[in-house]
Amino acid sequence: MQRCDIYMVYGYRQKQKGRDMKHKGRFTKIGRSKERMHGPRGLLVCGYGVEERSGFLKIIEDAGLAGTPVVFASSRDLGTGVGDILTREDEVGSWEESDMPRAVVMSGVTQDELHNLMGSYKKAGFVPQIWATLTPVSEKWPLKYLLTELQSEHKAMKNK
Repeated sequence: MQRCDIYMVYGYRQKQKGRDMKHKGRFTKIGRSKERMHGPRGLLVCGYGVEERSGFLKIIEDAGLAGTPVVFASSRDLGTGVGDILTREDEVGSWEESDMPRAVVMSGVTQDELHNLMGSYKKAGFVPQIWATLTPVSEKWPLKYLLTELQSEHKAMKNK
């Protein structure tokens, strides 16, 4: 299995007087640790069809994360703060369609668990997606804004 480096991003963009103001974020490399990262324990899952969700739940179990709360976001969540969504009950939204970009936001998991989940995902052969960790900055953002930023960062990293 090919290893990839994972980074948490501490940065943001802000619109001010009609201009897109980029604030330099700092990237912090995710290593290996049993210490929990920021936020309530849970996974926020976006862009999965209803028929794919049981497969993703199986990957979570295979990665040793059984019992971790999973929230499947729907379009009605786009204006809701990411931190607020992550406090919902386990498997909320399981039967609602999602036409969002495919992404998983991990919160309160350890770095070791993060690597295990991503490795299990890759081994299962699911399509590529965006992976992110919750930060003190991103937890306050509406989901739509976070997904837009993640797509921009993903595109920028691919073009490097």
